[in-house]
Amino acid sequence: MDQDNAKWIIIVGVVILFVGMAFYFFGDYLKWIGRLPGDIRIERENFKFYFPITTMILLSLLLNLIIKVIQRIG
Repeated sequence: MDQDNAKWIIIVGVVILFVGMAFYFFGDYLKWIGRLPGDIRIERENFKFYFPITTMILLSLLLNLIIKVIQRIG
């Protein structure tokens, strides 16, 4: 393993740490995640189906933006 791979593993670990801390400390403020307009939710008596498509699109855009910023820095 070379130093570039080690650097990326450290960056990913720090990102996961910050995301975990955000959910731990600000979990009450993040309840809207997964409940956006466009998220598909079907609840019946014996059946529940949930597909958070809008949330996934927003998270994908955010992750792409973060990756682009990291690539420009590194």
